[in-house]
Formats: sequence, C-alpha cells, structure tokens
Amino acid sequence: MEKVRLQKIISDSGICSRRKAEEMIEQGRVKVNGRPCKLGDKADPSKDIISIDGEKIHYERKKAHRYIMLNKPRGYVTTMSDELDRKNVTELLDGVGERVYPIGRLDKNSEGLLLFTNDGGFANDIMHPSRHITKTYRVTVRPDIDDETLVKLSEGVVIDGKKTLPCTVLVLEKQPGRVVLQMTISEGRNRQIRKMCEAVGLEVARLKRISIGPLRLGMLKPGSWRELRPEELRAIRTAITKAAPKG
Repeated sequence: MEKVRLQKIISDSGICSRRKAEEMIEQGRVKVNGRPCKLGDKADPSKDIISIDGEKIHYERKKAHRYIMLNKPRGYVTTMSDELDRKNVTELLDGVGERVYPIGRLDKNSEGLLLFTNDGGFANDIMHPSRHITKTYRVTVRPDIDDETLVKLSEGVVIDGKKTLPCTVLVLEKQPGRVVLQMTISEGRNRQIRKMCEAVGLEVARLKRISIGPLRLGMLKPGSWRELRPEELRAIRTAITKAAPKG
C-alpha cells in the first residue's frame, strides 16, 4: 500500500476530523513506529504502527463512510467523551454500529441539526473557514428588538475582539417581551449566535439550528437520527464545491 498523510489515516479511522488530526500531530501526540512525527509526514497503515497518546489506531482501508443527521435535544454536550459525566450526544446514536464523530458542535443548551461522519475529508470541507457553509438558526430572544438592532446584527458585531461577517436576520414572530428570529451565518465561531445577541443587549431564551447549507432538519424528532439521503449528499457536496476558494 502507498504511504498516506497521517491526518488522512487518522480521520479515515473514524477517530476525529482531518483538521483535528492535524492539531494532534502538531501537538506531538502522534507517533509512527514509536517515533514522533510532524505535519506532512506519511505512513503505510498496513505496515506502520501509528499511535495517538500511546494508543495504537486501527485502520480499515475499505471502511464505508457514514453521513448522519441528528436532532440534538437541549441538555446534551457535543463531545466524544465528557470528564464531568454529562449527557453526551453519542448516547443518542444507538444502532449506528460504528464510530462516527460530530461535525462542529452545539453547546449544551442549544438544540437542532448536528451532523456526524467518519469521513474526515467531508467533515473538514464543511468546517473549514474558507468554505463559508451557511448555518441557519431559529432564535428566541428577550425582551424585544428594534430596527436599529436588526441592522447591527445583519451588518456584523464585534465578538471576542473581531467583527462577525454580515448575516441574514428575519423576524418570524413578535410577542410582548419575546421575539423569534431566523439568523443565517456563514461562519462557525464558538457560541457565535449567543455572543452576537448578547453584544446587542438581547437574552437568548432558545436556540435551535435548523439547517446547514442545503441540509434541513425538517420533521426529525428530538433525539432521533437518520442517514443523509443520496440527494442531500449531492446537494451539500455541490455547496462545498461552489464555496471552495478559486485558484
């Protein structure tokens, strides 16, 4: 077998995304035949012993890729394991039958569309900042919102010292002391929607992701998962290709 880049071997093994694997390599956590390696190194997974934090990884060359959509309920954390013994999204993947990992995350108090895969390249394409794959959320905020605040959110606000990219904000419903917004962003910064709302004086009462690019949550019940349909895979791959940097 030809030698393959280490980050691809790790992601194809279903351990994490290719981007996360690159971070592990840079941190010195990955070794080949007992020797530390660097980003760009290659190995033959059929002959070489590749380990992460001293634990050998098991590579399956012909492993089928899985692409899964989950409707994450509130109260679950998006990690592969949790030292605080909190409820974990992986507990909801009963019946998947093999190791998959989340593409991005939703915080504990957020809900909605979360993707899982064992295809590292696919995960990296969706999460990479250059792709700007859109994500749409249904956001319930308090107490109220005026036109000036809507403009601020739409044009971008400064969070963590950096201004957000412009986003689309629609008012879906208005009641005394409560407004339901639909917000579409093209970034994936940590807790971005919550921080944007806080920056303009709004309290987020509920946050639900309803779509990622062309993929829509639809009527999938909270806590349930399903495989992506062939037409959905084609649609998201088309969106990734269109979003790829030119040249």
